Amino acid sequence: SFSSFLSSFSEQVRYLQANSRELNSTFGYPNNTIKTSRYSVFNFLPLNLFEQFQRLANAYFLILLFLQLIPQISPLAWYTTVIPLMVVLSITAVKDAIDDVVKWLFGLLEDKWMNIQVGDIIKLKNNQPVTADVLLLSSSEPYGLTYIETAELDGETNLKVKQSISVTSNLEDNLGLLSSFDGKVRCESPNNKLDKFTGILTFKGKNYTLDHDKLLLRGCIIRNTDWCYGLVIYTGPDTKLMQNCGKSTFKRTHMDHLLNVLVLWIFLFLGGMCFILAIGHGIWENKKGYYFQDFLPWEEFVSSSVVSAILTFWSYFIILNTMVPISLYVSVEIIRLGNSFYINWDRKMYYAPKNTPAQARTTTLNEELGQVKYVFSDKTGTLTQNIMIFNKCSINGIIYGMHETEKVDFSYNKLADPKFSFYDNTLVEAMKKGDHWVHLFFLSLSLCHTVMSEEKVEGKLVYQAQSPDEGALVTAARNFGFVFRSRTSETIMVVEMGETKVYQLLAILDFSAVRKRMSVIVRTPEDRVMLFCKGADTILCQLLHPSCRSLRDVAGEGSLRTLMVAYREVDNAFYQAWSKKHSEACLSLENREDKISDVYREMEKDLMLLGATAIEDKLQDGVPETITTLNKAKIKIWVLTGDKQETAVNIAYACNIFEEEMDGIFIVEGKNDETVRQELRYRWENCHNLVLRAFLGNLKCGCVLVLQAYALEGNLELELLRTVCMCKGVICCRMTPLQKAQVVELMKRYKEVVTLAIGDGANDVSMIKAAHIGIGITGQEGMQAMLNSDYAISQFCYLQRLLLVHGRWSYNRMCKFLSYFFYKNFAFTLMHFWYAFFSGFSAQTVYDTWFITFYNLVYTSLPVLSLSLFDQDVNETWSLRFPELYDPGQHNLYFNKKEFVKCLVRGIYSSFVLFFIPMRTIHNSVHSDGKEISDYQSFSLLVQTALLCVVTVQIALDTTYWTLISHIFTWGSLGFYFCILFLLYSDGLCLMFPNVFQFLGKAMNTLNLPQMWLIIILSVVLCILPVIGYRFLKPLFWPADVDKTKLRHTRPRRSSYAFSHKQGFGALITSGKTMKDKVFKKNISSNVPEQSASSPSGLCASWEI
Repeated sequence: SFSSFLSSFSEQVRYLQANSRELNSTFGYPNNTIKTSRYSVFNFLPLNLFEQFQRLANAYFLILLFLQLIPQISPLAWYTTVIPLMVVLSITAVKDAIDDVVKWLFGLLEDKWMNIQVGDIIKLKNNQPVTADVLLLSSSEPYGLTYIETAELDGETNLKVKQSISVTSNLEDNLGLLSSFDGKVRCESPNNKLDKFTGILTFKGKNYTLDHDKLLLRGCIIRNTDWCYGLVIYTGPDTKLMQNCGKSTFKRTHMDHLLNVLVLWIFLFLGGMCFILAIGHGIWENKKGYYFQDFLPWEEFVSSSVVSAILTFWSYFIILNTMVPISLYVSVEIIRLGNSFYINWDRKMYYAPKNTPAQARTTTLNEELGQVKYVFSDKTGTLTQNIMIFNKCSINGIIYGMHETEKVDFSYNKLADPKFSFYDNTLVEAMKKGDHWVHLFFLSLSLCHTVMSEEKVEGKLVYQAQSPDEGALVTAARNFGFVFRSRTSETIMVVEMGETKVYQLLAILDFSAVRKRMSVIVRTPEDRVMLFCKGADTILCQLLHPSCRSLRDVAGEGSLRTLMVAYREVDNAFYQAWSKKHSEACLSLENREDKISDVYREMEKDLMLLGATAIEDKLQDGVPETITTLNKAKIKIWVLTGDKQETAVNIAYACNIFEEEMDGIFIVEGKNDETVRQELRYRWENCHNLVLRAFLGNLKCGCVLVLQAYALEGNLELELLRTVCMCKGVICCRMTPLQKAQVVELMKRYKEVVTLAIGDGANDVSMIKAAHIGIGITGQEGMQAMLNSDYAISQFCYLQRLLLVHGRWSYNRMCKFLSYFFYKNFAFTLMHFWYAFFSGFSAQTVYDTWFITFYNLVYTSLPVLSLSLFDQDVNETWSLRFPELYDPGQHNLYFNKKEFVKCLVRGIYSSFVLFFIPMRTIHNSVHSDGKEISDYQSFSLLVQTALLCVVTVQIALDTTYWTLISHIFTWGSLGFYFCILFLLYSDGLCLMFPNVFQFLGKAMNTLNLPQMWLIIILSVVLCILPVIGYRFLKPLFWPADVDKTKLRHTRPRRSSYAFSHKQGFGALITSGKTMKDKVFKKNISSNVPEQSASSPSGLCASWEI
């Protein structure tokens, strides 16, 4: 009963009723909205602040703010920290909000389906994507069949068939019946298993079992089906596709993590300095401070020198806070934003056919693009265009399609496909001359397949192929004069050079991944029984008659996918006996598949070779060249695909991920933990031996690994990682979206490298989110990958420019910025430390207050931004011509802990020189009129001028690419300092605001002395000379690594077999379920000429061998 059915509902089971929103809403199922943004209106402020305060520097300034609220220890006003901190947090928050709003706006493109709810019945049309997980109810095809493409889910391009249960297929498109349908479904709770589904449909008091074959998943596309109706089972985040997508996480660069560590170091270093100065203050107060009690009495809350020392510790903690200036993160965000605009504006990454530029969808990962070590790529739609082209063929030992560039004219064939192209007229001439072998070859292609034909308009044929490979073969036969016209469950109609003939279909020996071949047995109009077979060369070569000539290689380039074509004439008596065995095997209840395979083998032997086909799986433009360039940059590329092994390996050779001279391909085939572990260990030993041999014998080592998805299961991570890291190329086949993410997470967990994932489909979203950098290709498989990506490009070939140009420049600029920024602030801040020893450790600043205010904000901000936005060590042409220049970023050589220590040492040295050189040189010095010039204000002006000159010369040395803006910003900032100096120290301001501007006339009185300029020049020379010397000597004594030589050696011929089929449609065709009654009648009554079965003379001669 309904009540008992409802009572069985639990959290582990989903219950719903068709066309009952009121009931279904009680269970709280989500709607069909997919969230691609990270924030909402309500959680933006707390979540964004939480993420920002994960930066230790922001937390550090928050603590500093609280300290400045204590008047007893704060020498500076509280607002000097509050205002900059609020500016930093606000700028970052606005930037993050803009990034998230952009993702949200793109997500609105699919909002037309957002109101779908569980239990709704929806209509889907041909070529329309499935927008929720729905139970198939009925369709336009016979027996409730629906054809779907699952490229977004598993990367496979072949069509798959789904079938509704018989009780609902009768609903057809009757809206009255559909709207009154009240079936109840009990099924499993939402999960990420794409190939499993269990449930029960209760309708009119009867229960019907539901399985995966009756479920249309979100991300599929309806093909070759006019319409279908489905009952919504899972929506939005509950769909199996979204269950595989993973969660959106806040991505932070390796540089951000490093900065956190360095800020912690600086914090400890700062604490150590403050501790030393506090001790110095306590000692000074005990030994000398009491002499000044009359002039400098202690405050009421200071009871002893110890208390005074503690308060001084915190005063110095505030004064020396510029060791980590708050402007650091503002500058970092501005630099990242500017470099993001360069990506958006790059016309060389603009794809005109689709009017789509490259897009930096986040502004926080730019320098990470210059540090990528591993690229994880999808195959279908990312590396390939999913377009199959009949490129070459070999017939009777003659290769066609190699020499000519003139396109063949098929105008003589009224049924030819105008989109088909071929470039060898000799094949057409052979057809017209009636070459027996050529005719037999194309007859085989027109018969040996499972393609469906549709002819809505007379003479306009539309083929519905299970895979693009098979469609290309049948279309080739069609254009060359052997036109597959139509089929029934028992016949195949072919128009042979204008003459219509009907072949009786006796049996289809279907394709499977194990057999790697398919055959058809037909009875010709001449009453001859013939078998036609096509399949992998490695398989068919074993089935050929010993008298057959060897196959000439038509693979040519590694990008061509080959199939051998063969035939056999079968004795009628042998066929009758075989047919009986075949029927018995099909009816067997035990070991049915093995028995059928044995019967197939009896028929598929002693075949006569006709030739071979070579189909090009069209790659995206520039893919092989891009991968070759990335390999030179020592970027390892892995292909993670849901497609099968043969297809993936074939594409890997075509893309130059695998090379013919590599030493071996290792395939992990085990299906349990122990077997996989043994295989991995064996492969690792082989790889290790090859590496050792390459090192000793100067040979090229090229181990590659083909990995099945089940190798990821079990406790095999370390074994797997050890093996794959020895390989030059890795292909992971049969991967679910979640397993793709697991591979990426595996590398992130155990290797300190930057990972990048690139894909174009919804099945790639999980790995795009998991990788350090996710790139979506705006391709043919929807918008999901792009919506969840960090960067979007239109073609895979743009990846090399994104990484080698923009990524490398961004990394180099960020490293130069950080090195210079830390150096200039160390030099600036540590002068307070030296000055403390000469000021009684009184927490007095060495600089004028206005100089402290303007140093990072005005005087040094523009030069460092100019360096970080415009500098180029080499131009884009050389960046692409020499990919080896990318290597330093992968090892983070330009800014790391070691480089940071160098900055600290340089800062200590420069501050030492800048303090003691002026102090010792002006000691006891006098003006020409006899007045002393060694007063505090003159000394302060002198050291701050020398400091600014030193850091300006330093940034000039760091700049390698000068522009007009660079000159204006660098030298203009120094000139602006002197303008501001004379303004702030002018008589007018000092007289108007004596408490604010206290350096009355010091600029004019000090800088007109020759010895002052001599001191400044001497300080600059002493600070810069070691830097120049180090940069001159480094290439001489510490040169970079040179390229390694390579030797090539030959390898045995490999098979170029690859076919997109999974299990074929043979059983479905022979059952008659694919045939509509009206089509069947039409094929029998009207389309079959009477003379076709009684014209043996026309074909008899062509069968003579």
